[in-house]
Amino acid sequence: MSRIVLPQNPGPIGIFDSGYGGLTILKHIRAVMPEYDFMYLGDNARTPYGTRSFQVVYEFTLQCVTKLFGMGCPLVILACNTASAKALRTIQQIDLPRLDATRRVLGIIRPTVESIGELTKSRHVGLLATPGTVKSLSYPLEINKLYPDIKVTGESCPIWVPLVESGESQSEGADFFVRRHVESLLSKDSLIDTIILGCTHYPLLLDKIRKYVPDGIRIVSQGEYVSSSLKLYMERHPEMDARCTKGGSCRYYTTESVDTFLPNASIFLNSVVDADSISL
Repeated sequence: MSRIVLPQNPGPIGIFDSGYGGLTILKHIRAVMPEYDFMYLGDNARTPYGTRSFQVVYEFTLQCVTKLFGMGCPLVILACNTASAKALRTIQQIDLPRLDATRRVLGIIRPTVESIGELTKSRHVGLLATPGTVKSLSYPLEINKLYPDIKVTGESCPIWVPLVESGESQSEGADFFVRRHVESLLSKDSLIDTIILGCTHYPLLLDKIRKYVPDGIRIVSQGEYVSSSLKLYMERHPEMDARCTKGGSCRYYTTESVDTFLPNASIFLNSVVDADSISL
């Protein structure tokens, strides 16, 4: 593939997700870093990524990252666990040197993982995530790099994302699927004292998850850890901070129709936003 000519002027921070869940990450980041400009791109026309192969997820993610680079973003956050698990490393190691070695792509698994060592006392951690994220073993691999003594047990929850995106997260029917997967996870390891919500959709199920998680077990939702980690990243990398514009704006783009995107986005943001439809 030939080198792509990318704009070099300062620009917004790009936030990418395969669907809508990344909006929960964006919401936390904007609360912590309100002065920055952001550009959100949801590949809603091709969601979900969770059941797709590593190669397809990588190809789709690279297309979206390249699009955000082309729209002026010097830094892109993969606000998607599946993309972070299946595509981030290849993009960082293979594609960035070819596209533009001065740009950066960051994921959301590492910031969550870094917090786990201080949160678990039993050193037994549970993971609720999509089949793709669980199958990738990204969480246990990353956790064991930092904390080799921690045991990680995963539980695939294939129906949770459709529940959220169909607006059924607060329905009685959702209780059945939430309870089933929480109980399945805990039955695999009775010593679990910390559970990671390894999908950005799952905060919308948090009230129901808490209902079925016993007292004393901590539930880790990613938004607060990703946002604080990004803020610290900017402090440690002033050269990147200088390339990110600061006007407090946020633009939303989707590969789906705007009429489909907007009502779903409002579920995650609890507010109405404007968006544009784009092709990759």
